[in-house]
Amino acid sequence: MKYKRILLKLSGEALVGEKKGGIDPEVLIKYSKEIKKIYDYGIEIAIVIGGGNIYRGFNNEFKIDRVQGDYMGMLATLINGLALQNTLENIGIPTRLQSAINVNKVAEPFIKRKAIRHLDKKRIVIFSAGTGNPYFTTDSAAVLRAIEIDADVILKGTRVDGIYTEDPEKNKDAKKYEFISFDDVIKKGLKVMDMTAFTLSQENELPIIVFDMNTQGNLLKVVSGENIGTKVNNL
Repeated sequence: MKYKRILLKLSGEALVGEKKGGIDPEVLIKYSKEIKKIYDYGIEIAIVIGGGNIYRGFNNEFKIDRVQGDYMGMLATLINGLALQNTLENIGIPTRLQSAINVNKVAEPFIKRKAIRHLDKKRIVIFSAGTGNPYFTTDSAAVLRAIEIDADVILKGTRVDGIYTEDPEKNKDAKKYEFISFDDVIKKGLKVMDMTAFTLSQENELPIIVFDMNTQGNLLKVVSGENIGTKVNNL
């Protein structure tokens, strides 16, 4: 395997599956089986999952204060984290759920040393509640946690197979990048992660690989070093 310790970033929206909202258990089972494939190779795995399937932003009819909304989003990631934890443990993988906000009835508080100790003991650590602060996305939280646990790479699992010149779901002529620098991502305004996350990753020389999580076997291929998806680093 090319990587020993990874941070896997999953979107909350991906958990919707064929449903209109909430969590599709079939997606959780599918993702958990893909994660087990790399776990069985001894890869140390941390996961950050979004909450967009439960709460996403504002609307015109029901205005929510930005800070209140962000805290709602943090709680949504806790719900998704609990669901993923349960599904992973159902297939025999030991896990720990850590939260950036204090909810000690359902999750440990985030403590860097404790998280690393869990990884050393081959437990999957799921980080929830973002950074614990409003105005930061789960992308930024993923990069921050990856740096703190000294991960080798961030793997962003999406529904598309990499980064394109344009949205491939809207433009079939969009061209895919196999490799791209952080500078080019920022200059071209390619919206795969927010700019805070990209900048933080760039400053700490932490590569990001964007790939299609829904294709069976892709996660294992990425971890083994195959050129799947798009790799972003300091070229």
